[in-house]
Amino acid sequence: MATGALTPPADTITEAVLEFPDNRLLIDLCGEYDRNLTTIEDKLSVQILRRGNRLAVIGEEAPRQDALEVLRSLYSRLEAGRSLDPGDIDRELRMGPNPVPGPVDQIELFKGEIARVEVKTRKKLVEPRTEAQKAYVKSLFDHEMAFGIGPAGTGKTYLAVAVGVNMLINGHVDKIILSRPAVEAGEKLGYLPGDMKDKVDPYMQPLYDALNDFLPGKQAAKMMEEKVIEIAPLAFMRGRTLSNAFVVLDEAQNATTMQMKMFLTRLGQGSRMVITGDRTQIDLPRGVNSGLWEAERLLKHIPKISFNYFTSKDVVRHPLVAAIIEAYEADAEA
Repeated sequence: MATGALTPPADTITEAVLEFPDNRLLIDLCGEYDRNLTTIEDKLSVQILRRGNRLAVIGEEAPRQDALEVLRSLYSRLEAGRSLDPGDIDRELRMGPNPVPGPVDQIELFKGEIARVEVKTRKKLVEPRTEAQKAYVKSLFDHEMAFGIGPAGTGKTYLAVAVGVNMLINGHVDKIILSRPAVEAGEKLGYLPGDMKDKVDPYMQPLYDALNDFLPGKQAAKMMEEKVIEIAPLAFMRGRTLSNAFVVLDEAQNATTMQMKMFLTRLGQGSRMVITGDRTQIDLPRGVNSGLWEAERLLKHIPKISFNYFTSKDVVRHPLVAAIIEAYEADAEA
């Protein structure tokens, strides 16, 4: 049969065995019902068998070696007392094993070429899961103005908020300002009851979600009450000079050209600005140009402004999200 040609010769499939001294850590490495091992098997096309405190990896040479390195790296992570969740496994599979660093000031991590990039917040340690994310996070520390452009689910806003929280708790900025254009995503929401906060909060909810991932609830609420953290629609930025602040404009593709110019010119001394958006999800009325597209066209030649791009390969949500994005991209190109 023709399919027989796809089956690798038996002599290319061999077995390698790893031994792990701490059985408790091995249990964590394998995951509940060995789900971590199943993930590695599926991604690398190998078979992993557990034999006591040993793991046998069966497969062709290249994927077998990759699986061995991933298992060693994840076990080292557990030995260092760090957690292991599906995102950590996904990162190792995407980026390859890296040494687990010791305690380092987070800002120092970005002063040279290093194996691993991390962002420390009050609630968790955030680690980029793709090379594009890694380059993006480094640019947020290195540039006063940075753009993150790409499809949904690639961590553009999430990582920007994480860096903002890091810079705030380390005293590099005095406040965080998170903003979005209040544009309806293809549907008319009609009259919303309540005061101004009640009316705009539904548009801002993704920013609250990201913030709550990095700060304890009570601390985040107190910081918002004291205006150390502000979450506001883009229209509220007019007339302000934003100094000593970490400012994020999310969903920037829904800002008009004039709104984008207004926002970018709010940059004050000691501040950082991050502009994120997805050019494929513009909800502006027909005939209205996206300010993100215009800013990209006009500002790309300015060396101190960083432009960072993501693709469907950088999606870190459910794997189906990447498949959906790729299907739409393929249809648009057809």
